[in-house]
Amino acid sequence: MQFLDFEKPLEDLYTQIAKLKEMSARNKVDVTNSIIELEAAIETTKAQIYQNLTPWQRVQLSRHPERPYTLYYIEKIFTDFVELYGDRQVKDDKAMVAGMAKIDGQPVMVMGQQKGINTKMRQMRNFGMANPEGYRKALRLMKMAEKFNHPIITFIDTPGAYPGLEAEERGQAEAIARNLFEMVNMKVPVICVIIGEGASGGALGIGIGDKVAMMENTWYSVISPESCSSILWRSWNFKEKAAEQLKLTYKDMSGFGLVDDVIPEPLGGAHADPEKTAAILKEYLLKSLHELYAIDPETRIEQRIEKFSKMGFYDEIEVEDYLEVPNSNTQIPSAK
Repeated sequence: MQFLDFEKPLEDLYTQIAKLKEMSARNKVDVTNSIIELEAAIETTKAQIYQNLTPWQRVQLSRHPERPYTLYYIEKIFTDFVELYGDRQVKDDKAMVAGMAKIDGQPVMVMGQQKGINTKMRQMRNFGMANPEGYRKALRLMKMAEKFNHPIITFIDTPGAYPGLEAEERGQAEAIARNLFEMVNMKVPVICVIIGEGASGGALGIGIGDKVAMMENTWYSVISPESCSSILWRSWNFKEKAAEQLKLTYKDMSGFGLVDDVIPEPLGGAHADPEKTAAILKEYLLKSLHELYAIDPETRIEQRIEKFSKMGFYDEIEVEDYLEVPNSNTQIPSAK
């Protein structure tokens, strides 16, 4: 079990239990009562820690190395999964997994970013950062799902689309933009769930749906706290402040109307009880599919377009037709 820095009190308690068990086995001493007391203390400490998480702590939980990834949820929630490969233009992108499956007998197309569970796998999966061919593969399979009238489920977990030179040369921005346009017009139900990190266009590339949900300990933002900190303060040392200012938690996203639902996680995060987390997620997916199938396709598309069109807010101010440039006789047109 790996502990984050703010989980140090829990680590100490678990260490005490391990020492007591070792002593009991070595000296044949009954320490049952002591262990029960420590386990009760663990539950109390968990409640105190996880009920008052800061935005940065939620970011840390979303990146926990033991947190379930896309393939775990596919294995636990779906049956008869058949992975499909390639964008039919360049190659197969291992950062984006996708395929046909069934959920309680209902055929679906499921896809999502996959980070990898160890160093070698993370390198192969490019740390969950998809190239253009990943988004084009996703779109190809979405169109296939639409052809056969199968709903689409996407799992979002990425620090962003891959920003490398090769990705830009192959049209990273165009691939993501094309997905936005096509997904908003899909005739089948589309459910998008942020299961970890939801960063920038990398998340949006498979994030336009009738239902967009966040799991409790995830984040959703145009930029990561570290990158924001490096831009504003020229240092990563202000990442905690950046996380707070970015308003990237489920509470902020719900308040802004950018996500439709929040999926609760077991106390301690998804990694504390992955099977229970998968069961909660499956229940949400089945409920959402039932709701969406009750709406005819044209109405779903109209509602989807309306939902995303009204996102964001702005203020209008009255300004003079021209603005004086300090220390100059030059006048420039004002932006109205």
